[in-house]
Amino acid sequence: MPQTTRRDFLLCWFPFFRRRSRTLAGIRFETLRRGRSSRRYLLIHGDEHTARQLLVSHMKAGPGLAHLVTGRERLVTVGGARIDPNRLFSRTGAERSLRRLNPDMAPERLYQILDRLDRERPGLVRALLPPRGGLLVALHNNSGGYSVRDEIPLSDETALNDPSHPHDFMLATGPEDFARLARSPFNTVLQHRRPEFDDGSLSRLCARLRVRYVNIEAALGALPKQAAMLSWLTQHLP
Repeated sequence: MPQTTRRDFLLCWFPFFRRRSRTLAGIRFETLRRGRSSRRYLLIHGDEHTARQLLVSHMKAGPGLAHLVTGRERLVTVGGARIDPNRLFSRTGAERSLRRLNPDMAPERLYQILDRLDRERPGLVRALLPPRGGLLVALHNNSGGYSVRDEIPLSDETALNDPSHPHDFMLATGPEDFARLARSPFNTVLQHRRPEFDDGSLSRLCARLRVRYVNIEAALGALPKQAAMLSWLTQHLP
């Protein structure tokens, strides 16, 4: 039997090789790192509790680096203004979110915040994106009317393998990843081409940069289903 190294022993007994907090673009994240891997994980909405529970559990077992927003609400506050954190990955998306959520904000204040995000966005993106060839997995929950049906008109290809559960699906930006995920028992869509409408989301940014990205979307509370989706991805994507 091979001799166990001290580092292997520590990784076995300590669920997180490193656990710390950091602020990126005014948003506080907890980072969980275990071992070495080109795989990255993200929880961007604080109120998506099922996804948080799953990601923390997943990081106890496998290698990778995860960023989890520390707040427990969907929105975050940047410069005193409320914004959807998954809409600030472009100036266009950030401006639309700020205007919608802060209708009484003075124009000069709005542009100050947008300029700040322009300065700090590159650092946020560098921290979240995987190294070249790596994979970024985002976990989301939905509790309203949003489903895979909303993404079909925006998608290049679709595989509706579980049409009776439209709220549970995966969205990939890479054709090769989509081809593998399409063989799963889960709904999957491909959004590879540069989108005409820039909503400021991370998936649109990854599609534009040709970064491998998969969003695992499941209904809030559907922990077994979302866990099965993440497990299938982990086993079948390189």
